[in-house]
Amino acid sequence: MKKITLICTLLLLVNTGFSQKKKDLIVKISELENQISALTDSVSVAKRAINTSNSKAQLAEKENAELREANATLLQNLTNFSKISKKNTETVNSALTSLNLKEQQLRNITDTFSRNDSTSIAILTQGKQVLGPDANVGVSNGDILITNSLTSLFETDQSNILSEAGKASLEKIAQLLSKNPDRELSIEALNITGDFDVSYLQAVAVANELWKTHQIPAERLRLITRDGNFKEGILIRLSPDYKKFYAMAKENM
Repeated sequence: MKKITLICTLLLLVNTGFSQKKKDLIVKISELENQISALTDSVSVAKRAINTSNSKAQLAEKENAELREANATLLQNLTNFSKISKKNTETVNSALTSLNLKEQQLRNITDTFSRNDSTSIAILTQGKQVLGPDANVGVSNGDILITNSLTSLFETDQSNILSEAGKASLEKIAQLLSKNPDRELSIEALNITGDFDVSYLQAVAVANELWKTHQIPAERLRLITRDGNFKEGILIRLSPDYKKFYAMAKENM
């Protein structure tokens, strides 16, 4: 009986110890569960913070990428603008150079016209001095025109033989021609009857007199016969050297 009582007592003591330990374990488990819950909440907060940080980082990366792309585009645009600006500057400079060249060419042509006009006026003054106040001399489009009637040069209006008065007139004309060797010379026989054979022989007579008697170079003499449009006579025309002028203009163009 005593053994049974002892055993029961021991069992009671053991059971009581286990019960106490169970309570302690339950308390410990509760504490651990609370810690786990707190840690879980912390992890959740941390995950949300990480997600937020990742989102911000991704947004920042996207913004940085867009900014880099915008900067690259801006840089390319600036490069293109610089190239275009340089090309435009070169184009403008080239245009200005070409314009200055054209202006200089036009100035040369204008100066040549002005010189020819001034020369024509000077030759007209010479003509009046050399040929006398009664001479029929004038200017037309830069050309000096010396008009001679047939009867003032030839024995008759149908003759190709120079009269003494005609020879004297041609001597004065030769003096004027010698003073202006750079002028082209044409002898124009004007006719109103249509008999150009006679007109041509009269032009030849004048040319021979200037050439053989007064040493006017034959290469300067150009003979023309044409309808005088109700006028007849011998027209001696002194013109600027248009071939030389055109050659100069062509060279400068």
